[in-house]
Amino acid sequence: MASYTFEDFTPGRRFEFEKRTMTADAIIAFAREFDPQPMHLDEAAGRASILGGLAASGWHTSAVMMRMLYEAYINGSTSEGSPGVDLMEWKRPVLAGDTLGGHCAVLEARVSRSRPEIGIVRLRAEVTNQRDEVVAVCEYINMMRLAATGAGHAHD
Repeated sequence: MASYTFEDFTPGRRFEFEKRTMTADAIIAFAREFDPQPMHLDEAAGRASILGGLAASGWHTSAVMMRMLYEAYINGSTSEGSPGVDLMEWKRPVLAGDTLGGHCAVLEARVSRSRPEIGIVRLRAEVTNQRDEVVAVCEYINMMRLAATGAGHAHD
């Protein structure tokens, strides 16, 4: 298993997402619990909306993106979490049957002034559909422990 530390997060580095297909059942289940708007619950209502079909909530797309981030680099890393998101945009509808993929890229990285054992990594995630159209964009900070703290090892 990969073990990424702060030192692995050099500007420009990309982490690719594993593909995931959005099913109607998953879209409806998420919507019932978290965002029960008609276009997320019913195909006919979705078709009648500007979204053009049964559409995932933007929050559902964001949750799927979080899982993709976890699988791309967070799992097994020295991640210490995130203080927040600077940008979250839903660019296109995600419809039942769409297959999502994409990547995240390191924008900048620096060692924390107040906690020198922690690196501050700014990343941009782009989620795409099967036509390579960007459906969601997120810019965020991930705090990563440095290798020197003994919490992991750097690699390529």
